[in-house]
Amino acid sequence: MAKKGNGSNTTLVTTVAVTGGAFLLRKLLATAWTKITGKVPPTDVSDPSVSLPEALVWAAATGVVIEAARFAIVRVTMRRSAETDAEAS
Repeated sequence: MAKKGNGSNTTLVTTVAVTGGAFLLRKLLATAWTKITGKVPPTDVSDPSVSLPEALVWAAATGVVIEAARFAIVRVTMRRSAETDAEAS
């Protein structure tokens, strides 16, 4: 039988991995955006120099990439946790 505290350890590892992964991916996306467009990513919605299409493309790109990475990280950590639990029993 699995240890009682194992679930919280998996949750903690998953949370840290998702947070770190999101931070790194956002930095990579910002770098790629700057290289492709020659401008910094739109972060201030009140800035009049940011067009609506530019803001929407940035929002869609960050949303898709971050959520896909989050999904993958959660899947991998849960799968590894299940494998560890199976080996322990």
